[in-house]
Order: sequence, then structure tokens, then C-alpha cells
Amino acid sequence: MHKYKYLLPVIFLMFTAFKPDKPAYLLFDKDGKTVKYERMLKQIQEADVVLFGELHDNPISHWLQLELTKDMFEMYGKNLILGAEMFESDNQVILDEYLSGKISQRNFEDEMKLWPNYKTDYKPLVEFAKDSGLYFVATNVPRRYAALVNKKGFEGLEELSDEAKTFLPSLPPAYDSTLNCYASMMTMEGMGSHVSSNFPKAQAIKDATMSHFILKNREPGKKLLHYHGAYHSQNFESIYWYLKHYQPELKIVTIHSVTQKDISKLSEENTGKADFTICVDEDMTRTR
Repeated sequence: MHKYKYLLPVIFLMFTAFKPDKPAYLLFDKDGKTVKYERMLKQIQEADVVLFGELHDNPISHWLQLELTKDMFEMYGKNLILGAEMFESDNQVILDEYLSGKISQRNFEDEMKLWPNYKTDYKPLVEFAKDSGLYFVATNVPRRYAALVNKKGFEGLEELSDEAKTFLPSLPPAYDSTLNCYASMMTMEGMGSHVSSNFPKAQAIKDATMSHFILKNREPGKKLLHYHGAYHSQNFESIYWYLKHYQPELKIVTIHSVTQKDISKLSEENTGKADFTICVDEDMTRTR
């Protein structure tokens, strides 16, 4: 026994030199305080709409989206409605046909304008909706119309047919160029000095369209959970601003996603961007 008495302190020091717990993420509230997942679920009970801002290539964001969807389904059953930026409004019929079993998965995936990371990140949400009988709203503007706005401004949309306009919000859409989410796009690094004033409007038509279809499909007594890139709801702007513009009384909970080198404390620049912020280790693998 005596020959091991000097080895035991060394072993102890080896184990204490490593952190006993290394979480992949922490959840923070609007004030930058760590909170438990259950706290977020409790606050969601008071909301009409939940805006989940993801990092498109972050597996923790996508995993938590699925987990939250499952938990909200446990709480609300078919009173839960899903919606996503990743599906464009002119593809709603195809999405409806797949969820109702009228077309095959192969036809669905061949004909939808799916993102490159659909199979790893969004397919689980669609399949859960299909298996659970949930309605899923394709909320985003058709990309060709965002390109049209970038070229001609909102006025370009007025030239479209009545049928085309069914995929859009009422025209012209409300627009506040002073919102940071749009004003900052005019000075974003890498955009160059020749960015036209239509550039942020192309972003705004996405936000306006998503909010339009959220409101169109939201029903009293039901919850709508919407998935989108974090930029589309951070700082309580973008989609959030449009929802409040048209329905000020709407109760909304926002979820934001960020990465940091050290996740033990939310950085000052990441604090206050949403009701809840998912902070993920920046070394986390990416899905595309």
C-alpha cells in the first residue's frame, strides 16, 4: 500500500485538472442569466407565436428545434402549427400533398425547392409533422420575387399577376428602413460601396412574407412554432417587428442562437437579442 501513497495525489490532480462537465450549449435569458430548458417551456405557454432563430449549419440548433417541437406537441397536440423559412409559399401545395400522404417522399423531395441540408436538419421536422398530423406552413417568399425586389424595389411586385400575388403579403408591404436589421445591411462588410437601397428591401420582403403567412395560419387557441435563421428575429426586429406591426397584442417568445469560444457566460454583444439565447461552443461541428 505504501508504494502507492505518492501516486494517489497525482491521480487526483490529473482528474481535477479537467472540467468534470463540458456542455455543448447553455441557455440564457434576455438578461444574460443561465436558465433551464423548463423555464423556456413555461414562458412559451403564455405565447401565441414562438420564433426560433437558428444557425443554419449548427446541429445543436436543429436538435433543439426537434426537441422543442416534440415537447410542444406533448403539451398542445394538434393545436400546434409549424412554419419555416426553409419552404417557400408557392410550394405549399406540394408540402400539403406530402403531409397528407397523397404523394410519395421521392416526389416531394424531387419537386420541392429544398435546402442542401434538408435531409439532416429539416427532414426530421417534416417527418415528425407528417407522423403527428400537424399542419406545416411554407412561409418564405419565392426566391424569384426577392430577386425582383432587389432589382426593382417593392414596385416590381405590383407588375405580377393576381395569382403570383397570392404568394405574397399585401402590397406594398410596410417597411421601416431605420430598423437596424435593414439599415446595417447598407454598410455590411463585403457588400461593397454600390449596394442599392433595394438590397435591404429584398430582406424585408422575406420577413414581411413570413409574418404574413404566420398570421394567416395562426388560429386562436393554437400555438405556432416558426423556424428561421437567427437574423430574421434577433433584437426583436424583422419577423417580430412585422408581427407586432399588424397585431400589437400578439404574444411572442423569441429564441436566438449564437456560438462563442467560452459559453460559460453570454458575451455583452450577444445579450438581449431575444427572450432566450442558445449559446453553443464555436468548435461544434457543422451540418453543411
